[in-house]
Amino acid sequence: MFRRKTLEDLKGNARLPRGPVREAFRQLLKNKAGVVGGLFIISLVIISFFPDSLIISKIFGVDIKQWIAPYPYAKVSFRNRDLPPGSPGYLLGSDYLGRDVLSRTLYGTRISLAVAVVASTVSLLIGLTYGVISGFARTGVDNVMMRFVDFLYGFPIIIFIILLQAYFKAVSRRGGVGLTAVLTDIDKAMGGLFFVFIALGLLNWIGMARLARGQTLSVKQKEFIEAARASGASNLRIVFRHILPNIIGPCIVAETLAIPGYILTEAFLSFIGLGVTPPTPSWGLMISETYQAMRVAPWECLVPGAALTLTTLSFNFLGDGLRDALDPRMRGTT
Repeated sequence: MFRRKTLEDLKGNARLPRGPVREAFRQLLKNKAGVVGGLFIISLVIISFFPDSLIISKIFGVDIKQWIAPYPYAKVSFRNRDLPPGSPGYLLGSDYLGRDVLSRTLYGTRISLAVAVVASTVSLLIGLTYGVISGFARTGVDNVMMRFVDFLYGFPIIIFIILLQAYFKAVSRRGGVGLTAVLTDIDKAMGGLFFVFIALGLLNWIGMARLARGQTLSVKQKEFIEAARASGASNLRIVFRHILPNIIGPCIVAETLAIPGYILTEAFLSFIGLGVTPPTPSWGLMISETYQAMRVAPWECLVPGAALTLTTLSFNFLGDGLRDALDPRMRGTT
């Protein structure tokens, strides 16, 4: 008589296979650069949620009477406003208005992470939806949709974003009625970020749309898609149960690698005065306000510049690690 093998027998004789998510996480942990980048990003997220508990001074204005009582270390020097790093109460020094550079840099983390999350989410959702529909639809619909994407590719994206931001800033200064007034109020409440989100989200999805379309065209020719059709599965079931789970990995990796571009674009817009509204602390705005004083007060520019560099590098390292973890063909090639 043959006895059926139980789960205990299988555990004793062979290791049970890992699930895809667990295996991808295990591969990600093997990538030291990806782990370091992920830990740095997690620390930025914690800082962005709890900046008040990590700083020792406020970031707006120089009213010392209002600051001293609740913030004993928020000292402002009117005789020498540019305090060097290591000054009492200013670990990384102060800027030309006496504001704590460390405090403003930590608050600037919120801006960069907000841009990273919103821009990547909008790009992923719009591009993935558009690309899957185009790749799964008939040839005629696919051609029309992709010709529209090709038409958008003809626009110089950065110049288009600059023109949009210039228009939005003009509308914000002039004011308006109806929908324009509502959008302007939302932008003012968000410190100038709302129009940045609109400008970044209008065209940055076209690359994701092309990637999603190519992945959909590749997957829909597989045998399991034909088997699903033969079993009577509807188009929606095929898309959501068979195509999306097989293409979401490369799309997430591509979007993670695109996040540094979004952060640098926001920093560039703030640098030229078309980003966030002062005195909202943004790394690009901080660099724009202080780069002319590099010879006399280099810390005012170097601190936000270092934060911007480390953040973009961390997202690049994490994106490389996710690519190795989610694509078995890429493991060990980077």
